[in-house]
Amino acid sequence: MRTPILVENKKFILEHKLKEIDAIIRSEYEKEAHLGVLAGLSGMALFQFYYSKYLNIDANADLGVDIISKAIEKINNGYSFSTYCAGIAGLGWTLDHLEQADFIDIGSDDLLSEFDDFIKKRMLSDFKNTNYDFLHGGIGYAFYFLNRFRNTNSVTLKKKYTKILFEFIDLLEGLSETEANNKIKWKSVLNIKTGEEGYNLSLSHGMSSIIGILTKLYEHDAFKSRTEHLLLGAINYVLSLENEDKKSCVFPNSKTLDNAVSKKSRLAWCYGDLGVGIRLWFAAKVLNDEKLKEKTISIFKHAALRVKQEDTMVVDAGICHGSYGNAQLFNRIYQETGIITFKEAANFWINDGLEKGTFEQGFAGYKQWKGSDEKWGKELSLLEGVAGIGLVIIDHLSSFNTNWDECLMIS
Repeated sequence: MRTPILVENKKFILEHKLKEIDAIIRSEYEKEAHLGVLAGLSGMALFQFYYSKYLNIDANADLGVDIISKAIEKINNGYSFSTYCAGIAGLGWTLDHLEQADFIDIGSDDLLSEFDDFIKKRMLSDFKNTNYDFLHGGIGYAFYFLNRFRNTNSVTLKKKYTKILFEFIDLLEGLSETEANNKIKWKSVLNIKTGEEGYNLSLSHGMSSIIGILTKLYEHDAFKSRTEHLLLGAINYVLSLENEDKKSCVFPNSKTLDNAVSKKSRLAWCYGDLGVGIRLWFAAKVLNDEKLKEKTISIFKHAALRVKQEDTMVVDAGICHGSYGNAQLFNRIYQETGIITFKEAANFWINDGLEKGTFEQGFAGYKQWKGSDEKWGKELSLLEGVAGIGLVIIDHLSSFNTNWDECLMIS
């Protein structure tokens, strides 16, 4: 049985969590070393702006401005880490997003164009080293440039970003491998410690993020003809790895060069069926592929049945591989489809997240399980910590639509 959808005084408890998260970010954000949207100051600023909108007061937005100012001050003082997850590209994406959402007015075209050459150079360098990773490599930088392409008001900059994105598409195609029956795949390192290579299906580091960026490019006429065969080929490859028995998961995490397939994957944003499924859904929408839509709905319905910890492998609460990340993914697919099963699943994972917020020494009761170190730790960030938990709670409680989760390729 699922936990009941409505829990008495649940709203009060969730709003209390938001107050705790607000307080801990206020007291701790100045200690954060990085700037990025997923692992840095930008994610904390996003929480403050959306919390301000939820409360309909200015105080939290003012703090959001202070956090952004702190990030820019770091750059002025020599900070040069570049990645989307933790660095300057992630800050750039956040500033662009906040301006488009009418939270701030900073003149993105003038401010952000100052970083373009620096970010492009890092993107080219990563592709030279075959690093297409969304969080820490080439796709993250391209994601930033795509946002600039969409949002710039300058004809000159629009042309510039178009050219950069065509370069990205060429680089991505150059790393691709083609199989029979129009299947296209991309090789990457599966295990940093051993150097083992293979084909990663995940949204965080693998081919689902490739499907994601190609889908978002395909939506624009400028890139449609150049991306279609890559998008279709990537979808075909991912679908070809579907597990036959589906006793646990629909898709594996990866396939090695010697064709070994990981039969079991967790239920999470980073790896597993939810991350794969959400990008297949949006690909099906832009391609107007009803069969793929039906396939994706079946993936999510299968995932909604997975509630036991030994099957989901959900240990902590954060977005990356925890309860609130699952809640956000199910909430997003519910908004897309209106299927009540997905609303019920989102509520289940919100409740599960509340049950995990019991660490006396945690941030707002939360700690993240650091599997590689086999220990619990406190985290502020959007991806793994309380800023992200807070944003999911705001989405769960609010009556207004948000799309902050595009930073995770959830929307």
